[in-house]
This record gives sequence, C-alpha cells and structure tokens, in this order.
Amino acid sequence: MGLLVVGSIALDDIETPLNKVENVLGGSSTYITLAASYFTSPIELIGVVGNDFCKDHIKILENHGIGLTGLQIKTDGKTFHYGCKYGEDCNERETIFTDLNVFENFDPIIPEKFRKSSFVLLGNIAPELQLNVLSQLDSPKLVVCDTMNLWINIARKALIETVEKVDVLVVNDSEAKILSEKDNLFSAAKALQEMGPKIVIIKKGEHGAILFMGEDIFCVPAYPLESIADPTGAGDAFIGGFTGYLHKTKDLSFANIKRAVVYGTVMASFNVQSFSTVGIENLKQIDIDKRYNEFIKMTQFD
Repeated sequence: MGLLVVGSIALDDIETPLNKVENVLGGSSTYITLAASYFTSPIELIGVVGNDFCKDHIKILENHGIGLTGLQIKTDGKTFHYGCKYGEDCNERETIFTDLNVFENFDPIIPEKFRKSSFVLLGNIAPELQLNVLSQLDSPKLVVCDTMNLWINIARKALIETVEKVDVLVVNDSEAKILSEKDNLFSAAKALQEMGPKIVIIKKGEHGAILFMGEDIFCVPAYPLESIADPTGAGDAFIGGFTGYLHKTKDLSFANIKRAVVYGTVMASFNVQSFSTVGIENLKQIDIDKRYNEFIKMTQFD
C-alpha cells in the first residue's frame, strides 16, 4: 500500500527580511507530500480546502503524483489562512493571524481503500484528529507523528494518548522538553520513548536534528546555506523526505533510518531556499543525490 498523509492545507501570507508574499501554497501536508514524492509513490493526501483554493495549487500536487481522493473541497467556506513574519533570526516567527476557516471543522475521513496503508504520516494537526485517523486504520506498519507547542499546552492528554500509539515522534527541541518535562534533550528523548514511540527525532532548526532509536543516537547538522529565503515548512519537508525514503526502502534498520534523516535534512534545505513550496516543486533527482553526498563528505571521518 501507499503512503497516507493527513494534515493541514493552507494559504499563507509570509514576510521575511527578503520579501513578502500573500496567498501562497502552504500547510503541513502540502510540504510533506511534495517532499515525499521525490522518493516514493503512491501518496494519498487527506485534507480540506475551501472555495478559494485555486486549480493551480491542485495541479502542483497532481503533477507530483499525489492522490487527492481524500481531499475535501468545501464550497461554503474559505481555506485555512495563516500569516506570519520572520525577523533576522529565522528561528523566531511571529504569527500575525490564523484564520482556520473550513479547517476548523475538519473531519478526516479515510477512504476505505486506504485504510490498510502500511505507512502513515500524521502531520501537525490537533491530536484528537490524529487519534480519529488512527481509529480508522487497519494495523499500519509504521506511524510517524508530528506535533507542536500549541497541542502540548491545550490538548496534552489527547497528545499523550496519540504518542502512545505511534512509532516515530518528531518534535523540535523546545517541544521535546515541554512534553517530556525534562530540561536536557537526551533525558527528554528517553522520556518520550518511554511514552511509546520506538524512535524520537528532535529537530534543532539551523543546527540540524538528533535521532534516537533505542540506545542508538545519530546527530546530523543542517545543510550550510549562506542565506535562507523562507523557513516556513522546513520541518514538514524534513518529515516528508524522511518518511518518503523509508516508504521507498521498507527498511527500518537503524542504518537506514539514519539515511532517511539525512534525506529529510536535504529536503528541508531545498525548501528554505525559496518562498512557499517553490523550493521543492521542481527538483531533479541528481540535485537531491548531490546534496546527500555532500552530507556524507561533511560528516564522515576516520
């Protein structure tokens, strides 16, 4: 079976020191599926959009072979709209507005033929929705889950219940500490693993990511870039590349999961070089492989 992705689809207004754009393609599942599409197929996206979601955006997804059987198009409302502003520090983002619109009442319905999907990626949505999705699935082989500070703060009980049911949890460093109630990242990772997931990945923004699997640990730096156009969606591109590679290889050994982390980091690096999803819309495999091999040179030593 294919890779099933459930998450948000949005129209974004983004301002950085370099530029400002409005009503561009965004949302967790959008970045995830586009990044994953360079590694595997079929991919099925479950999400909701409104009457203002243009055909060009749908075409971008379809051109990447992303299945939209589970895409709900609501004609009586508008698409989730998010606005943010970045300063000189790309790790800090100010939310200007969040208009949930049709996403506020999103009820993820998994089409019958996708309920046996072996790999499932739960994008950054309310944990109650993530639990809803899991209840509709038939024993997936691997469930990858993303979350954020908001859900830790306002839906902690449901999030912990979700975490207990997933195989891979992806969080950033501050989220790891808040959810685990630990001040040290390594203690936090251990505590998170004890909640249920065998694998924990802690994202550290411009400083890379750390993989924890059992007693094994792997650290990967971020790809060195002289400038960043737009950090939005970097974490989603990471998790998309990571899960897409695992779905392609079907190899869940520690050695292969390390490779998946590097591929995820590669996709995130392409993503931040352009606004919206532009950086991961028209990549060539040779470019992805070249950057992956550059990671090997950067991190290998005797």
